[in-house]
Amino acid sequence: MSASSNGVANGAGGTCKIELKDPELLKTSCFVGGKFVPAAKEDGQGWFDVLNPATGELVAKVADGGKVTTQQAIETAKSAFDSWKKLTALERSAILKKWFDLIIQNAEDLGKIMTTEQGKPLPEAIGEIKYGASFVEFFAEEAKRLYGDIIPAGSETRALVLPQPVGVCGLVTPWNFPCAMLTRKAAPALAAGCTVVCKPSELTPLSALALCELAVRAGIPAGVLNVVTGFHAAPIGEELTTNPIVRKISFTGSTAVGKKLMQQSASTVKKVSLELGGLAPFIVMEDANLDAAVSGLIACKFRNNGQTCICANRVYVQSSIYDKFTEKVVEKVKTLRVGNGMESGVNLGPLINEKAVEKVERHVKDAVSKGAKVLLGGSPHSLGGLFYQPTVMTNMTDSMVMSCEETFGPVIGLFKFDTEEEVIKRANNTTYGLASYLYTTDLARAWRMAESLESGMVGLNEPMISNAMVPFGGVKESGIGREGSKYGIAEYVNLKYVLMGGIVSS
Repeated sequence: MSASSNGVANGAGGTCKIELKDPELLKTSCFVGGKFVPAAKEDGQGWFDVLNPATGELVAKVADGGKVTTQQAIETAKSAFDSWKKLTALERSAILKKWFDLIIQNAEDLGKIMTTEQGKPLPEAIGEIKYGASFVEFFAEEAKRLYGDIIPAGSETRALVLPQPVGVCGLVTPWNFPCAMLTRKAAPALAAGCTVVCKPSELTPLSALALCELAVRAGIPAGVLNVVTGFHAAPIGEELTTNPIVRKISFTGSTAVGKKLMQQSASTVKKVSLELGGLAPFIVMEDANLDAAVSGLIACKFRNNGQTCICANRVYVQSSIYDKFTEKVVEKVKTLRVGNGMESGVNLGPLINEKAVEKVERHVKDAVSKGAKVLLGGSPHSLGGLFYQPTVMTNMTDSMVMSCEETFGPVIGLFKFDTEEEVIKRANNTTYGLASYLYTTDLARAWRMAESLESGMVGLNEPMISNAMVPFGGVKESGIGREGSKYGIAEYVNLKYVLMGGIVSS
């Protein structure tokens, strides 16, 4: 990693300039104590490269923080907690609303930053900015509705139940939704009176840092929101999970990493929320509205180029409609345009890195070797680099890797089934349980199957299942806890009860 005085990209191997209305949004240093600062001296004060996945160009050199930088951020968050928690809910709400307003006002610039570092098409990136902002708006209001309770615990006693902020929270966010995953965690934490230290993905740190610049303008006090960027996640994550000052960990990412963070957090018995991997079944019954099901599948599967934890991974289609549904899917997928997300009309950008391409290729080759038929795509795109063709395969079986492992790419595999009982059994035959999708027009069947599917969320004739008002989360090895809705803010409080005696009943 080469050093740079301010982190601005100036490498000889090609650079990528982002045209912004407000260039001050492009930040490259850690955000600690209300200021953008380099990594701690003990961490080497180095910089790491952030690349544009569409072009391979250098976007920026970002501060390479580590254990000591994280310790400093935690101490800063601890100091800020004492005053932040004492603000009234109305005061915290007002500040969060200002943050929301600024995010919306700067949505286009924030979208350009995201597209450049992450790859998704610009309209989709701007959509994520607005989606991410919705969590800030929702929890700004929810701060005022964090109610307690009074319990008649006896004839002469009353129990007063008080929700109190957990304290300093460690937030670890992924690269696929670099704005929304930060706001979905930070907004409820701040609304509840907590302070936070966030570790964004090393692949997409610029979106998180831009949000910090807007947080300063919104008046979020120094130390309440901190972001430590770093190329190596392990030392930062280990400090967050083992430091006794941090009382809560929230992580979105792979199940393997989530298990590791959970084990590390056990050393100090922290509260833990985990949103982990998925293997979503997408079930199409013979009575379904086929056109709606096809449109739903395209929206669900190809959002973010298939790089989401809730996208359809196993598409089960009832035998009697299998061929007709397949034809409709192929025709729809043919219309998708692949390219640089900054170009107009592009539906699918690049995959995030070479490992992602290799995984998609491995899944396709495994399926073909076991009898799958490729109807469309099935290989890297002619654009080269990290681009992959949108792919449709038939004759899928449960012996294939795609039936038990997330693909995280633009590949549809169509599995055939005969009966309701069969497909429920196959859909539930996994250690994952994040999301499921079901298309049917039979009301009794809809409720029966929705209740039988072992997942935290079910999209019933609906492919877009996440918004700020609903409790997002999974069961089994797909996670613990919920994000969004009134249940999301509950993850950031402890309940204390005060037993009052000496109350004489009249």
